[in-house]
Amino acid sequence: MKANVGGIDKILRIVAGLVLIGLAIAGIGAPWTWIGVVFLATGLINFCPAYAIFGISTCPAKRSA
Repeated sequence: MKANVGGIDKILRIVAGLVLIGLAIAGIGAPWTWIGVVFLATGLINFCPAYAIFGISTCPAKRSA
């Protein structure tokens, strides 16, 4: 798995995941709020399967020496 989630995308995924999980635990919102687990996981491991399928990457380009 090559990292394809970086920078602000990673931070937004982690924050959104934590908020959604918090809402699910508190019983606020619909059962779909547990989707926050996916956002949190993809933010923490820096890999999104959907990005891989569509060839998207938010990681900065690596410089060659």
